[in-house]
Parts: sequence; C-alpha cells; structure tokens
Amino acid sequence: MTITQTAPLVADRDVERKVRLPWYKRYINLIGPLVMIIALSVTMAIAQPRFFELANLMIILQDAAIFMVLGMAMTIVITGKGIDLSIGAVAALSAVIMALLIKDFGLGLYSAMAAAVAVGFVCGVTNGLVITQLRVPDLLATLAMDQVYRGIALVLAAGTVLARFPEPLPFLGRGRIMDVFPTAAVVGMIALGIGYVILNYTWLGRYAIAIGGNREAAVLTGININRQKIFHYALMGVCAALAGILLTGRLNAIQATTAQGFALHTIAAVVVGGTLLFGGRGTMFGTLVGVLLLSMVTNALVMLRFQFFWQLIASGVIIIASIGFYSYLQQDGSGDSRSDE
Repeated sequence: MTITQTAPLVADRDVERKVRLPWYKRYINLIGPLVMIIALSVTMAIAQPRFFELANLMIILQDAAIFMVLGMAMTIVITGKGIDLSIGAVAALSAVIMALLIKDFGLGLYSAMAAAVAVGFVCGVTNGLVITQLRVPDLLATLAMDQVYRGIALVLAAGTVLARFPEPLPFLGRGRIMDVFPTAAVVGMIALGIGYVILNYTWLGRYAIAIGGNREAAVLTGININRQKIFHYALMGVCAALAGILLTGRLNAIQATTAQGFALHTIAAVVVGGTLLFGGRGTMFGTLVGVLLLSMVTNALVMLRFQFFWQLIASGVIIIASIGFYSYLQQDGSGDSRSDE
C-alpha cells in the first residue's frame, strides 16, 4: 500500500520539478552539442569554407553512418545502466564470418549477411548471460568478451584480408542514392528512427529507463532486470553485426583487426549527445547530434591538416567537457531521468 501511495507522489514531484526548471535546463542535453556544432561551423566557415561544400558534407554523413547504427543500440544499453566495450570485436567477427561464407563456402550474399546478423545476436546474448548469470559487471564482462571475439576472428581469418565482394554490399557501404546521398547514412537514419520508437513507445525502452533510473524501484514493479539486460545486449549485438556489414561494404574488404576503437567512439557520441552515462535518460536525437559532432570534428581537423593524434585529443576534450558539464547540471538538480521529449 505504501508503494502504491508513494508512486503518484513521486510522479507529481517530477512533473512539478520539470515545470519549475527553465526551458534551457530541461533541454540542455540537446542544446549543448547543438551549440558546439554551431561554434564549429562558424569556425570552419572562416578557416576553411570548403567544409560546407556538398561533397564534404556527404563525406561527414558517410563517416557518421556506422556510428548511427551502433549509437542506436548503445543509447538503450547505457539508458538501462549498462555498457558494451565488445562491439568492435563483434562487428569484426560477424563481418569475417560473412566474408568466409561468401569466399570459401560459396554462400549467397543475403544468406551470409543473415548469418552475420545471427552471429551478432549470439554474441550479444552471450554478453547478457555472462553479466546476468555469472554476475560479472558490464564493463569487465564486455571488455573480456571483446578479447574472446577478437581472438576468434583472428583465428578464423588467419591473418588474411578478405576482399572484393559482390553487389549490393559495396553499394550498401559506400554507394550514393542519386549519386548524392550516402546509402549507409540512410541505413543509419532508419536505425535511429527505429531506436526512437523503441525507446519512447515500447516496453523495452520504458523498462530501460526504469532500470537505469532506479533499479530497486524497477524490481519492486515486477520488471525482470536480467531478462531486460539480455534483450539490450542482444540488440547491441545485432547492431554491431550490421555495423560490420556496412564497414565491409565501405572498404570492400575486411580483416580481423578492423573496427578497433568503435566502442569508445560510440559511447562518446552517445554521452556527448546527452544520454546519462549512469543510466536513466536516453535520447536518440541527441545521439544523432553527438555522432554528427564527432564526425564533423574529425573532418574539420583533417581539412585543417592536423595530424591524427590531434583528432584523438580533440575527441577526448569534447567527451570530458560534455560529461563534466552534464555532471554539473546533475548536481544543480536539473538531471531528471527521461527520454526524448
């Protein structure tokens, strides 16, 4: 009875609190990265006007596409108070198996792509089981499984580069619709659209928000947290496999050592976009903005002829600044848990 009476009071306080907050604090998780994009755009308009040429903007979208797909699932995982460091290895393993099925076993392209997605699904479920059944923390579990999946990919590929795949795989990874818009970017946008629906209008998303916001309350309401965790990581595995397929299509080649650094880049984009690193609030639109921001920064540094090491420094500074900024807002009382609104 106490829980039943308390829940409406908590909800009422949340609504009242949301109304009291200034609009710029309620939506600061979206305004922050948007302001950074505007500042970067103004800087590049002065320093390098070619940055805004259509061809270059399409390159930015092309670079961002894979991380749109990964960011969709990572937003749900992090919202549910999880994290996945194995996605690069899952992407590589799925792509290597797809390539071997095509090259060595003569399997059709679509069947091989379906097999790659199945591999990603199995890897995701395995991550979920290790976390829930063996009670290994998400960070350590996925870090260890990253080594396992990468090792399997290395054994299967035997150090070779698998290349030259049939259409439409190259078109999917690097093709252009009407010779302008990157096909991979369309896939990425569709993935984020699906993620928006999942996060805001399905039980999977609502349970993720509940688990990340207050695990104990989620248990009291009857949510099976272990089952939800497995669902989250299964979705992450599928998206990692799709990212591996897109990467293979873009390069028209694959090897076991590819996709390193995917996890940190994806987590960075999701967090910069306003999803709380400690769970409870996720935003697909913010993830899109975060992905585009990091891609724009990388592209800008390349156009300004900075070395690759400066790109790493810039990305790290943006991540630290964003997390510090959002943490300050949390202490200021403006970090209520909610998804896209």
